[in-house]
Amino acid sequence: MANCIATQLIDDDRVRVTRFEFQPGDETGWHRHGFDYVITAITDCQMELIGPDGTPNCVTVPAGTSYRRTEGIEHNVINAGDAPMSFVEVELK
Repeated sequence: MANCIATQLIDDDRVRVTRFEFQPGDETGWHRHGFDYVITAITDCQMELIGPDGTPNCVTVPAGTSYRRTEGIEHNVINAGDAPMSFVEVELK
């Protein structure tokens, strides 16, 4: 699997905003979130989230919708769909 493309849009003393773009099968790689964050889907996102224990969790995040999570989440995000997917992540410092 290849790594997704992460493009940092803003990084200041209050927020870090990053756009993530995935081809089918692309992944973020294992990471731990150091801040609370909000994700907004640009496209429909068919995500496979691999947690710390290795258990996969498949979720669909429809284009234009958002969700938030708290600091400390650990996972690898994989595009489990057959189309490119993209979302914007806003980390709250």
